[in-house]
Amino acid sequence: MRQVRLGRSAVTSTRLSFGGAALGNLFTAVDDATATAAVDAAWAAGVRTFDTAPHYGLGLSERRLGQALRGRPRAEYQLSTKVGRLLEPVAEPVGDDLADGFAVPATQRRRWDFSADGVRRGLEQSLLRLGVDHVDTVYLHDPDDHLDQAVAEALPALRQLRAEGVVGAIGAGMNQSAALTRFVRETDVDVVLLAGRYTLLDRSALADLLPAAAGRGVSVVVGGVFNSGVLADPRPGATFDYTPAPPELVERALRMQEVCARYGVPLRAAAVRFALGHPAVASVLVGARNADEITDAARQFDLPIPDALWADLKASGLLSADVPVPKDGP
Repeated sequence: MRQVRLGRSAVTSTRLSFGGAALGNLFTAVDDATATAAVDAAWAAGVRTFDTAPHYGLGLSERRLGQALRGRPRAEYQLSTKVGRLLEPVAEPVGDDLADGFAVPATQRRRWDFSADGVRRGLEQSLLRLGVDHVDTVYLHDPDDHLDQAVAEALPALRQLRAEGVVGAIGAGMNQSAALTRFVRETDVDVVLLAGRYTLLDRSALADLLPAAAGRGVSVVVGGVFNSGVLADPRPGATFDYTPAPPELVERALRMQEVCARYGVPLRAAAVRFALGHPAVASVLVGARNADEITDAARQFDLPIPDALWADLKASGLLSADVPVPKDGP
C-alpha cells in the first residue's frame, strides 16, 4: 500500500491506517483472538500504520495491539499512540468503564495531565503496554479543555522527545477542527488527527483546518469517515457521531448512496476515499473490531471510483462545487 510522509518528519504512513479503539472493547467486548485476527487482516491487506491510545479500554487496546504486532519487524510498520490521560490503579475496583464507552472492568481511572512530566510518564506507560522501545507518532489526546497547558507544557515535552529520537512525529488528535487549526498555525506539529469533521456529511474542516495545514505543510489524518455508522449503512436508526442520526442526515446519506449505486460503487467506498481528495490529508484512519471489518474497509478503499461519480454528487447538490475530490487511486 502506498505510503506518504507526515509533514516535515521522517515518519511515513500508509494511506489507510488501522484505528485501535475497538481493540479496547469500544461499547462491546471482543476477545483476544478476534482482536489479533483484526490486526493480522489489516497487515494482510497492506496496512502498516496502527493507532491506539491509553484511553481505549484503559490500556487494553495498547496491550492487544502490541501483542498482535509482536514478532513483526519493527521497521516495517508505524505505530502511534496518545498522551494527556494518565491511567492510575483503583484500590477497590467496582463495575465497568462503559460510562466512558469501553466494556472493560474499571480497574483504573483516567487523570488528565498535559504537563511535561505527564507527557513523559504517559508515554513511558504506553511503551510498556505496547512492548516497544519507541513509537513513531505521539498525539496530544483531546486537549479541548486544556489547550493553554497543552501548548505551553505538553508540546515542548513532545518536541524534546522528538529531538531525542524517542518519537518521530508529534501532533494532536481531536474531534473538532478549530483547536487543531490553532496547533497548526501556532506550533510546529507534524501531523494532526481529526475525527468526524471531514466526511461526506460533515465537511466543516474545509473552512479552517485543511487550508491551514496545506499552507503550513502539516499532514492531516482523518478518522471517523463513516460518522460512526450512517455513511456505512444509511437507514432510520443509524448513528451519527454515536447518537441517532437526524432524519435529514439519513436522507442525505441515502441520496448519496443512490448516486453511488448508479456507478456500481458502495457508499462506504466513497466515504473511505473522499477525504484523500484534499492535498493536506495523508491517511484515512478506519477502526475495526474484527478481521471482516478491516478486510472490507481495505477492499472498499481499493475500489476504482470514476470521476463521474464525484461530478454527479456535485451536480446533485450533495457536495459543493469547490470541494476537492480524489482524482486517482489510493
